[in-house]
Order: sequence, then structure tokens, then C-alpha cells
Amino acid sequence: MKILIIKLSSIGDVVHTLPSLYAIRRRYPDAAIDWLVEEDASAIIEGHNLLNDCIIVKRKKWLKKPLSIDTWRNAAAVIKILRNKSYDIVIDFQGLIKSGIWAFLSKGKRRIGFSNTKELSSIFLNEALPPYNPDIHAVDRYLDLAKYIGAETASVEFPMPHSENEMRKAVSILKAKGIWEGQPFVVVNPMARWETKLWDNKKFALLCNMVMDKFGSRIVLTGAASMYDEIERINSLTDKRAINLAGMTGLKELAEIINLSKLLVTVDSGPMHIAAAIGKPVVTLFGPTAPWRTGPYGNGHIVVRKELDCSPCFLKKCKDLKCMKDIKVEDVMSAVEKQFGKIKQTSIGVNC
Repeated sequence: MKILIIKLSSIGDVVHTLPSLYAIRRRYPDAAIDWLVEEDASAIIEGHNLLNDCIIVKRKKWLKKPLSIDTWRNAAAVIKILRNKSYDIVIDFQGLIKSGIWAFLSKGKRRIGFSNTKELSSIFLNEALPPYNPDIHAVDRYLDLAKYIGAETASVEFPMPHSENEMRKAVSILKAKGIWEGQPFVVVNPMARWETKLWDNKKFALLCNMVMDKFGSRIVLTGAASMYDEIERINSLTDKRAINLAGMTGLKELAEIINLSKLLVTVDSGPMHIAAAIGKPVVTLFGPTAPWRTGPYGNGHIVVRKELDCSPCFLKKCKDLKCMKDIKVEDVMSAVEKQFGKIKQTSIGVNC
């Protein structure tokens, strides 16, 4: 049996598909299971012990030079790999035109996905499931595809990759910034790709100071390299006990740093899903998106959100951004205090 999972992006979407990988591997322990993914999210699954192969689509690189010979050669090489595999089952978890095309180009015997996908990508399938309910969580929606091919989905597991090498790198990065092993810290991820998901920089800085003052925890600010300067603006508004790690970690090192922390405070972003997957408590701010669809999966997380008539709107641009502006520092601090309270209770329980 040869199975191809197609989930190209983004970080959160790839994390949401991990329980389906786990379920499929349990159902087909001897199958060759591959995953087609774009480069930005590939680190999450590259070298994963439940996969036989991770096939990377370098879409960003190709789009920079779409007419170059190298781009066409690279794309042709990926197509050749897919066709030579002769997949029995290809599952399009993405449901977009780009993933549908790859499913079709693979020439898989069974090309499976949902019938109500975006951009009419279902035309590339030969087995389309009935329309899904958009208001169920993405994790559960994807598990329906795994269930369709016979997988047991009652138990939801996130098989996040972990290695001692990445752990050592994470510890080394923290030490270089003055955070030693065992020293408590909170990870704050203030950036997202949508401007409508962003919270005010001054509010984030004030929150960081309040957390450091009340709990004696350092603050580790994280984000992509392209966001370094913006995160440094937040850092400059704190009282200098925060550190800026933007662009200094890969996804696996970031996961280890989050795992070493007390909790994650974040806007709706990829690190939010990573934290939820590894079981780290999350406090997350939601505005234009729906937490019941794509919020932190599982119990124990806190979503800070204003119940506005216009939210969720799913817009990447907005003139007033009221859904995020109305979130007060005190709202988020209250959620952080609740999480610390639960952490303390858990620690007491362990010691007893």
C-alpha cells in the first residue's frame, strides 16, 4: 500500500493534519506513507518517524522565477517522483487548486478529498466526500478523511517530531540570550501574516512587563526573521527583561523552546498550533478568525476574544480593526493569571 498526504501549507494547517497521519499509520502500519509539502512548513514533518518520505515543493522559489529552466526542471522532477511512486491512495487535505493539481499529476489510483473545497479543486479527485461542516475544527474535519480510508479516529494524537539535537540547540539559543536551564520564561508570539490579527505593540509590551513583574518570568519574543524589527520595537518598550529571538530558530527549535516555557501568549498564528500540539498551555488573541474552526486544539487553552457582530469576518484587511483593538491588556493578563494558577496547581499535585 502506498499513500500520499497532500498538505502543502501553512504551519498551522500542517500541524492540524498530524493526527490524521497518526491515525493512517495505525491503520496501515506497513504502508509507504509520503507527504507533499511546501518549504515553509516542511521542517515540521521532514524526517518524521511516521513517514517514509517528505517531498518538498519549493513554491516560493519557483514563483520568483516562474519561467526559468531550473523552475520547470524542479517541478518536473517532483512530478516524476510522484508518478514513479504509483500511489494507491492520494488524500488532498488542502482542498485548493494548487493541491488539486498535484493530486491529479500524481496519477494516484484513488484521489480523495471533500466535494465542497475552495477553487473547485474537487474536479481533480475521483472520490469526493460529502460537503464538510465549515464550523467544525480543522483537525476533526481532516480526521474525517482518514476515517474514510478505514482509520480509527477516536483517539486524537499529535505526533510532533522531537530530537535531542533540537533540544540542545534550543537550550543553547536560550543560554546565549541569558536564560539558563530551569529559569522560568513565557513565550510571546506577537506577529501574524494577516494585519487584522495583530494587537497593538504598546499593549504587548505592557503585558510583558506585567507578566515579568507578577510572576518573575522572563519573556521570550518569537517570530520570523522578516518580523525582527517590528518585534524589536515591542522589545524596546519593555523594561529590558525580554529577549528577541525572531528569526533565530527553525520550527523544530521553536517547538522545543515553547516546550521549555511556562506557556505561550500569541495571536492567531503557527506557533499557537505548535504549542497546542505539544500540550503547552496557550493564551491566544482572536479577532477576524473563528477559534472553533482553527483555534488551539484541545483542552486547557484560553481564547481572548470580543463577541462583536462583525467577528469573525475572515478579512485580511479592515479599516477599524475593532475586534483586536477592543481587547484590553487586562483581558489578556487575566487569562495569563488563570494559566499560571493551573500550572501551580499541577506542580503541587506532582510534588504530592
